[in-house]
Amino acid sequence: MLRGELKLPGDKSISHRAILLGSIAQGSTVVEGLFEGEDTLATLQALRDMGVVIEGPEKGRVLIHGVGLRGLCAAPGALYLGSSGTSMRLLAGLLAGQGFASELTGNLALSRRSMARVAEPLQRMGAGVLLADQQRPPLRLRGACTLQGIDFDMAAPSAQVKSAVLLAGLYAEGPTRVCEAVPTRDHTERMLRTFGYPLRQEPGVCTLEPGHELHAAQVQVPGDLSSAAFLLVAASITPGSELSLPAVGINPTRTGVIEILRLMGADIQCLNERWFGNEPVADLRVRAAPLRGIEIPEHLVTRAIDEIPALLVAAACAEGRTSLSGAHAAQARDTDRLGTMAAGLSALGIRCEAGPGTLMLEGGALAAGEVDAGGDHRVAMAFCIAASRASGPVRIHGCETVETYFPNFTGLCEQAGLYVAQEG
Repeated sequence: MLRGELKLPGDKSISHRAILLGSIAQGSTVVEGLFEGEDTLATLQALRDMGVVIEGPEKGRVLIHGVGLRGLCAAPGALYLGSSGTSMRLLAGLLAGQGFASELTGNLALSRRSMARVAEPLQRMGAGVLLADQQRPPLRLRGACTLQGIDFDMAAPSAQVKSAVLLAGLYAEGPTRVCEAVPTRDHTERMLRTFGYPLRQEPGVCTLEPGHELHAAQVQVPGDLSSAAFLLVAASITPGSELSLPAVGINPTRTGVIEILRLMGADIQCLNERWFGNEPVADLRVRAAPLRGIEIPEHLVTRAIDEIPALLVAAACAEGRTSLSGAHAAQARDTDRLGTMAAGLSALGIRCEAGPGTLMLEGGALAAGEVDAGGDHRVAMAFCIAASRASGPVRIHGCETVETYFPNFTGLCEQAGLYVAQEG
């Protein structure tokens, strides 16, 4: 059984945005609870390379001495962002309106990812955006371009593309309006308000007017709900378990995982609800409960797209059939998460079948076996949770990125009573 109280890493999405906006604000911003993984450290280093003085991080705390909207300077070379697609897309928006040229590069994994969806609206705004073959990085920005605000209707949901357009809108002439038929994470909009930048928001529409400044703020980053998902599932499927996860972000654009697990019968409570700036936060308490298979409502899928691997483990341990549709975004990554999860669960004795944006499985008993996570950290962590309910040992290949994206994952699991042995 899993017991105790576990403090989660800070929310990665919020951490990126706090760094970016703190850097172009007037005055010195303090960020507490920062996610200290490779992705956010890449964003920190990129801003340092452009002249921003940043102290830390030290135990999740950074002090950012903002340079104002027009205070960034050209980096001495290309900005290397490792594997962070979030860094590249958000920085593309921020740098589109600067008076200097920039080049954004990454590792082999990032260099395989298309940046077409972020380049297209920025080009419509007048930015000089150049990509390599097949619309992949390196991403080059010509600089010294006059941007115009646009009305941007998002054809497919993407919080990162929306955020890039809004960040570019800070430097545009005229209003920038983003319309989305499917709501996506709104951390950028909330963070802009935290830094004192006014927005006009209506259902499905966000309008940003240029001509305002950002002002330094105190930012407290909540615990990451996407990280919490693995522990919520682990406690739900392990008899006798009860876990407390303090100060976790419960932004309504992110809580699909909680709602889906509750539909399956999970016992999850949100206690002591409060605010960290403009972000809602709660202490989560989860107790073991018998789960049942469901047809996952499609409107919840977008709000739980990153948590699908964890949810599929819950479904594998539930009674009956679970079906999922509308999850094409889970296949548009380095790894086809639906296909990889289906192959791994099948190897562990679960009847499972994936198709384009769909997956169906029958809950049952998990067997011993070997699975390949394909280097995908969320898939690897999901199989670690699945292994705790298997009848014998489960060997998971392709786990090398887990500690990068969820620092101390194995340590937190052991603290709760779930032991994960690492080899080599």
